[in-house]
Amino acid sequence: MARIAIIGAGISGLAAARRLHDAGHDCLVLEKSRGLGGRMATRHTDGLSFDHGAQYFTARGTDFRHQVHAWQDQGAVAAWGADRYVGRPDMTAPAGALAAPLEVRRNSRVERLRRCDGVWHLQVESTPEHAGLEGPFDAVLLALPAPQAAELSATAGTGFAALADVRYAPCIALMAAVEGSTDLHETSRQLSGQPLSWVARNGTKPGRETESETLVAHAGPDWFREHIQQDPDQLAHPLLTALRPLLGSARLLHHQVHRWLYARVEQAAGRPCLWDAGQRLGACGDWALGPHVEAAFDSGRALADAVLETLPDPRTGAS
Repeated sequence: MARIAIIGAGISGLAAARRLHDAGHDCLVLEKSRGLGGRMATRHTDGLSFDHGAQYFTARGTDFRHQVHAWQDQGAVAAWGADRYVGRPDMTAPAGALAAPLEVRRNSRVERLRRCDGVWHLQVESTPEHAGLEGPFDAVLLALPAPQAAELSATAGTGFAALADVRYAPCIALMAAVEGSTDLHETSRQLSGQPLSWVARNGTKPGRETESETLVAHAGPDWFREHIQQDPDQLAHPLLTALRPLLGSARLLHHQVHRWLYARVEQAAGRPCLWDAGQRLGACGDWALGPHVEAAFDSGRALADAVLETLPDPRTGAS
């Protein structure tokens, strides 16, 4: 049985960890934030909830369709219109379902990697609750945005050249709660003007229960690039100004903004994952195949399969 560290608890990291765990390996997932799911995220505040990251996902391939059906059976996923799925009761639910049998340590920021005598050691942000997370590990998997994976692997004097080719579009999300009826009657709407490119009625998603109308609007990447140096709170006013014509007579009750620097993959690495069998270091994420939740899942599964081809089978001892 190999001891494997998976850094990042988004869909790709959890998919990799779950496959390796189910194959009999000892997996530790470390996540720097307090939540699971990466951009499959939901913000809860003042009795309101907003899916401020990924708005929904689709399922095209056979493996991911099977996974989505399993999530539906568990009550963690529901359909939102035709060919769209969402987590239920929020977008983190699929990640929670994947993580259920895993050892996951949240609020655990890995600062450095070190390989010595054929095994890996981690330097984790120093707090008492992080004692014992340093290793050793037989393999390390980086389930992070490409720039973060490149930065962390560089601390060990290694890395993957393909990570430098990945390009992202940033995004800023406006979360708003209103009282009264708006002029938005559909569940979501693509917008052609600036600064907003998308708006969704969050409360129309299955499992969301709120008395107020909750909206999530995304700014277009070009507009956000022009304002990326500004504090996110300073961007609330132009975003609310752009949203106001859609509100009709509704009264604004609450608003927040959230910035995603690595929101959508514009240029992928063009391969399912990265795996150095000699170093036993790998990387996975949506950046490998494209800007979709399914791509993140497929990348994590592909990396786990590459690891399983390298490490001895814990049940037979064969590799």
